[in-house]
Amino acid sequence: MNTFVILKILATLMLPPATLAIGVLLWLLLRLVGWRRLAAVPVGLALLQTLVLSFPPVAGLLNRQLEEKARKLVAGNQPCCYDAIVVLGGGIAPAAPPHTTEPELTNSSDRIWQAARMFKAGAAPRIIVSGGSFIQQQGGPATTEAEAMRRFLLDLGVPSDAIVSEGKALNTIENIRNVRELVKQERVAIVTSAFHVPRAARLASRGGLNFAIFGVNWSVPKEAIAWWDVWLPSVDALGDSNLAIKELVALNFDRRGDSLAP
Repeated sequence: MNTFVILKILATLMLPPATLAIGVLLWLLLRLVGWRRLAAVPVGLALLQTLVLSFPPVAGLLNRQLEEKARKLVAGNQPCCYDAIVVLGGGIAPAAPPHTTEPELTNSSDRIWQAARMFKAGAAPRIIVSGGSFIQQQGGPATTEAEAMRRFLLDLGVPSDAIVSEGKALNTIENIRNVRELVKQERVAIVTSAFHVPRAARLASRGGLNFAIFGVNWSVPKEAIAWWDVWLPSVDALGDSNLAIKELVALNFDRRGDSLAP
C-alpha cells in the first residue's frame, strides 16, 4: 500500500460520515465493557463535528480561506497566449467497464469546459489533460481520467490532434511532475477548481513550471442563494466543508511537494 492510498484513507477517516461511524462503534464497545458514561464522549464529539460541518456558514468560511488566496493568484491573468492549456484531474470519473461504460462528470467538470472555451478563444494551440486511474494502474479495466477528459473535449468540439493525454498521474504532485516533462519551459495556462488553485499554484511553482493559473467552480455568494440554503444544515454543506478541510490540511501540512524542486 503506497503513501497516496494511506493518505486518502486517513483523510476519509478524520471527517464525517466516517468519524460518526467510528464514534458509534466506540460507543458500543465502551458500553459493552461497562464504561457507559465514557461511551457518550466519542459519539457526542462525532455528532457535534457532523452537525457543525453541515452548516453552510461553516462551509462558506472554510472555502473563503481558499478562494481568497485563489483570487489573488488568478488576478491579472492574460487570456492568451500560451503554449498549452493544462487541465488537472478531478473533473471527471473514468469509465469502469463492465460496470460503467461511460465517464461521469463530477462537480469539478467546469475545468474541462473552461479549457475548451479557452482553446476556442485562441488561448493556446493545444490542451494537455492530466489524470490517471488507480484501478487501471493496478490492472483493472478502468480507463484513465485523461482519456475520459479527452473524449469530453472531443464532444465539445476540440480537435483530436490538439489534445495531449497524460494518463499516469494519481495526484496533483504527479500532475505537475508529468506535465513538466511534456512542456519543459513552455508557458502554460493551468485550469483547476478555485478551492484547488492555491495548492496547485504552489506545487507548480516548486516544480519550476512557467505558468498562469485559472480557477473555476467559484462559490456562489449567499445573496444569490435562497435563505434556507444559506442557514440550514445540509449534506451539500457537509461535503463542501470536508473538501475544504482536506485541501487546507494538504496546503499547510503536506510537504511531499518539496520533491518537485528541479
